[in-house]
Amino acid sequence: MTLEDIKAAVDAGQTVHWANTGYVIHKDRLGQYLITYLPNGSCIGLTDRSEHRLNGKETEFFVARSKDSAEIRAANQDHRGRVGA
Repeated sequence: MTLEDIKAAVDAGQTVHWANTGYVIHKDRLGQYLITYLPNGSCIGLTDRSEHRLNGKETEFFVARSKDSAEIRAANQDHRGRVGA
């Protein structure tokens, strides 16, 4: 997925992952796109500081299947509150 594809999917309410389902992309209240590792809450920006280069390969990002998406979104609700999203 390209940077634009990822942002569009997140903005449309889809659950986007990086590398595996433990990493979820979300947009925080400041409008920043972040990669969060769900097991421990660690976050990094989706891109480098220039906002043009992904922190990961395009081929490693994917949209969750419907069943996975609902389960992960429910599990992530409390987590997002803790990281300031």
